[in-house]
Amino acid sequence: MLEIKNFSKFYGDKKVVDNLSISVQSGDIYGFIGANGAGKTTTIKAVVGIHDFEGGSITVGGHSIKSHPVICKKMMAYIPDNPDLYEHLTGFQYINFIADLFEVSTEIRKERIKKYSDLFEMTEHLSGLISSYSHGMKQRTAIISALVHDPKLFILDEPFVGLDPKATFCLKRIMHECVSNGGAVFFSTHVLEVAEKLCNKIAIIKNGKLIASGNIGDVKGDKSLEAFFMEVEDNEKIVDTY
Repeated sequence: MLEIKNFSKFYGDKKVVDNLSISVQSGDIYGFIGANGAGKTTTIKAVVGIHDFEGGSITVGGHSIKSHPVICKKMMAYIPDNPDLYEHLTGFQYINFIADLFEVSTEIRKERIKKYSDLFEMTEHLSGLISSYSHGMKQRTAIISALVHDPKLFILDEPFVGLDPKATFCLKRIMHECVSNGGAVFFSTHVLEVAEKLCNKIAIIKNGKLIASGNIGDVKGDKSLEAFFMEVEDNEKIVDTY
């Protein structure tokens, strides 16, 4: 579904991601973990085609994000940690705009908008201007707009920031639905307890380098994910269980 091979990214003379390789398969809920500045958001923005990069390759469904960006983007949805929506639009207008971009039929979009706006308790708010929304409401609107075209690959950067417990529960449910239907989820998070319960695979990145990856149980062993994370952060040992 998503293949990142020997990915490297420079900002000027500084290499911020160094030779990173991650494989996300259909059915995976894959957690991408690291401290602030480790290279998570840089990697994610390269995956979704926002950032160009100097080394390696990124493919979605076998297609290069560099050579076939439109094909790749049709297959996925991206939710950043701080969604930058068009605030002069209403929630309905914004979601319909995204549906237009992905050529979703009127009948299907109505069904999906109703399903997800009801689920996230946004139905009564979508007629209001996005500029009047709280951060959590903007996040929920971004999630609804991301789901309107039924993506096969769901890319999220710190998705639980700003969400209340119920919305968090609903998003986890959607992640499980996505993978049960043959899709995949790749997301960054600082919330290790959530990653431990939600993910079947994880990758830990430090200073732009992959220091641990694989099936979560094999990676952390009999430790908690928090304990394992602190160990590899302190010792910088490399753990690859593939």
